[in-house]
Amino acid sequence: MDLKQLRTFRAVAELGSLSKAADRLRAAQPALSRHIKLLEHELRVELFVRNGRGMLLTSAGRMLLDRTTGLIRQIEQVSDDLKSANGNPSGRVILGLVPTVSAVLSGRFARRVLNEFPDVSLRIVESYGGHLVEWLHRGEMDLAIIYGPAVDLHLQVQSIGREDIVAVGPPGSGLNKRKQVDLKWLVKQKLILPSISHGLRALLEKALAREKLKLEAMIEVDSYRAQISLMEEGLGYTLLPPSAIRTEVAAKRLEMTAVSPAVSRELILASPIAHPPSIATTTIGTLIVSEIQQLSREGRWKISMTA
Repeated sequence: MDLKQLRTFRAVAELGSLSKAADRLRAAQPALSRHIKLLEHELRVELFVRNGRGMLLTSAGRMLLDRTTGLIRQIEQVSDDLKSANGNPSGRVILGLVPTVSAVLSGRFARRVLNEFPDVSLRIVESYGGHLVEWLHRGEMDLAIIYGPAVDLHLQVQSIGREDIVAVGPPGSGLNKRKQVDLKWLVKQKLILPSISHGLRALLEKALAREKLKLEAMIEVDSYRAQISLMEEGLGYTLLPPSAIRTEVAAKRLEMTAVSPAVSRELILASPIAHPPSIATTTIGTLIVSEIQQLSREGRWKISMTA
């Protein structure tokens, strides 16, 4: 096996198509097809099932992807660090953001990276915390901002700060006229929440357990944008950080108020523990904390920064 073959294999596995992989790698499709055939010949197994819909991994292919993805990233990072030795960070950095953080941070942060570190290729992946943790463990991601606490994550973590969570409801719900609502009242409403594996849901479950309360009527939606849409349609309530819904509240498309007892979340910058970060990854990690601090000072993100 060589690195070029493994890169081709990873791209085809992720995209399910030789043509899409050729676009990503900027290579001719016949050349990529040869890489896959040589790899299958050397390993003496079929890695893909070819059909009219594309290329699907076989069980052997899934095993190879699981075993090599982190290794490929480490090799790529060695190359990046050698290129960064002149003092200008360079290379690819994959950053994961939970949706409520991405809504506040993505555009502004990407612009800052382009302006300050033009040799860094930043890829932002938005997903819920459970998925981001899994990708960090597998070595497919370099950094992620996720919810704490960090206990049992088995990752390298840095606490960024804490932010309060508020009750959010549809227009006309009357939340904006109330100083706060009790959790006991909130759980009796139809709630729109992500599934149990995700950070905000786990946070709410723990808060309810402390008050000896249980969730009742609920719609599960594993999409932050869909949560917003369903609330705008008047279908229920949820819990979110106020920073993530500033625009919707200002436009009177949603209403919010504080929750009693207070619910807050810890934001954590996490990275894989299995291998040291590249110079570019360390640079991006420092920059993202700096950007969050700046947003906090400007009042655009109400967060109590960790000292």
